[in-house]
Formats: sequence, C-alpha cells, structure tokens
Amino acid sequence: MNISIPRAGLCAVLALALQGALLSQAAAAERANDKTVLVNATLDQVWAAWTTREGIVGFFAPDAQIEPRVGGAFHIHMDPGAPPGAKGADDMRFMALQPKKMISFDWNAPPSLPEARAQRTFVTVRFAPLTDTTTQVTLHHTGWGEGGEWDKAYTYFDRAWGGVLANLQKRFVQGPYDWTEWRKQLDAWRAQAAQAAKAPGAAASAAP
Repeated sequence: MNISIPRAGLCAVLALALQGALLSQAAAAERANDKTVLVNATLDQVWAAWTTREGIVGFFAPDAQIEPRVGGAFHIHMDPGAPPGAKGADDMRFMALQPKKMISFDWNAPPSLPEARAQRTFVTVRFAPLTDTTTQVTLHHTGWGEGGEWDKAYTYFDRAWGGVLANLQKRFVQGPYDWTEWRKQLDAWRAQAAQAAKAPGAAASAAP
C-alpha cells in the first residue's frame, strides 16, 4: 500500500531529520574532561566528602565554604591566604543536587588564566555504590570555549581533576590530607613576591 505524504509534511519531516543530525554532530563535537575512580568508602562517606567543608578539606583544598543546596556556595579555596577573588574557585555555586547520586556546580579557571577565569564551565559528579564499602565516582566537566586560554584551561583541568580524584582515593586509605606544608609554601611565595615588589628599582623595571 502506497502512502502519499503532502509536500509540506515531507518538508517538515526532512527539516526535523536534518535538525536531529546537526544536534548529534554538535553533541559529538562537545569536548569534556571525563574521569572515573573507585573509592574504598561507603556512599555516605563519599557524599559527605563532596558536600561538607570537612569533607572538601580532607582531599580537595585547605579551606572551603560549602552550602549543599541549589544556589548554595561551593567555594574551594586552594590558597586561603590570597585576596578575595584569587583564592581558587571563588564564588562557585551548586547548580543541582540529587542526594547521594549527583551534584553539579559551576567552575572557573585558575587566576593564571584571567581570560578563561572570567567565564564559567560546568562540572557534574555522580556517585554509584558498587558494594557496601566501595563507591564509584564519575566526574564530567564541560562548557568549554575554543582557542586561546580555553585550550590551556581544558588541558590544565584534564590533569588537575585526575589529581583531585586520586587524592579522594588516598583520603580513605591514608586519612585526610595534611595541608600544612602546602600553606607554608604559599606563604613563602607571597613573602618573596612582596619582598621583590619592595626591592629598589622594582617599579622602574616593571614600567613599560
């Protein structure tokens, strides 16, 4: 049996097919940082590691402000002694939370990449219990631009997220991370920078 489709209907079908193909191509082209680790800890423990200040300090950063609600703070301070706006992931926010299953938050580039830092990307972390004492954590970081500092930021986080998740694993094997030496090193760098700024001729050498 032959079915006749009106010309207008056929055009609409073809347009929808083309739109679907274009969307599929765009999705395939979207780059992302994807990382997965297995953590020797319960789902409750791993969830708390990402949604409390104490949990974040245990593996991610020496200080943080965490408010686990939609729109709540997800401020990760890699350098707590730095001025506001330069502490790390300043002013980030939770975008969504599905208890003990998923969190998402916006994210920015490090201060060394100011052009990219002025923008925002998006991170989704998913949690899946494999046994009573083993949890799979999957991280998906997307929303990247192209060229310039975007490429540098993408490369930076492709490495950095691997380190963060490795520290998450270690936290439940070796205990919470000790940030003492990290803080001392940051303080020493700041002192050196301040001393260099005060040195005679510093202003002249900095002039164009």
